[in-house]
Amino acid sequence: MKILFSSKCLEYRQPGHPESPERAGQTHNFLKGKFDFIEPQLCSENDILLVHSEELLERVKSGNFHDPDTPNLQDMYDYARLAAGSAIQSAELALKGEEAFSLMRPPGHHAGRNSLGGFCYFNNIAIAVAKSLKNVDKVAVIDVDCHHGNGSQDIFIGNEKILYISLHQSPLYPGTGLVSEKNCFNYPLPAGTEEKEYLKTLENALKNAKKFNPDLIGISAGFDTYKEDPLTGLELEKQTYRKIGEMIAGMETPSFAVLEGGYSKDMPQCVYEFLRGYSRK
Repeated sequence: MKILFSSKCLEYRQPGHPESPERAGQTHNFLKGKFDFIEPQLCSENDILLVHSEELLERVKSGNFHDPDTPNLQDMYDYARLAAGSAIQSAELALKGEEAFSLMRPPGHHAGRNSLGGFCYFNNIAIAVAKSLKNVDKVAVIDVDCHHGNGSQDIFIGNEKILYISLHQSPLYPGTGLVSEKNCFNYPLPAGTEEKEYLKTLENALKNAKKFNPDLIGISAGFDTYKEDPLTGLELEKQTYRKIGEMIAGMETPSFAVLEGGYSKDMPQCVYEFLRGYSRK
């Protein structure tokens, strides 16, 4: 298992914002010595333009945007490019037979083709998937963040080479993902959903992924489905994440994972459990 991480993602913060450097930093410290770490590289503008409009790229690059959840901070363009580059490298490692996890911030799955929001500037996993399609025919994206990846759906919908699957709490921000559409399979779950029902839903979702028979799987790995997450209301246990990892690894398809949400003090242990289940070696 290779983990992509750069201390540069710890350099920025918005006081009081839940998407804090501690989420990634404390997780890195917990995993250090247990896994191999790789330093990621910036993605290119052409990589971003695979899924985003030139208008969005220029807005983030120039700092010409305002979103209360998605702070306009100095050098955010480069921090966002580094997170996207990390996702690309994770996908490339997966296609070489490695297991890889991008432990970077900011997250990405709320960023649409021409929109940012929900702590997300560029859609890291979407960029990685789009670039991967230069080498493979089909990619499945499995989004286990507690929030629906509205940005990912916006980018992926109607693309026959991509299957998007999302398990998420509803009602909850951003209020999308209530029904399945075209190649986007949505599984809204009520607040209070516990492990048994969640894993049963994931099992059903993975049947669709198996039918699709992808060459590569990308995982939007959110850990805000944990029972003590301060922003959400699902009730997963730490050990649930090991079972999620095992189930996805059981697909026996090259895969990579990219960090999305997760805001509790126990996030490092949740990530560790996921990686233990997900790692097949």
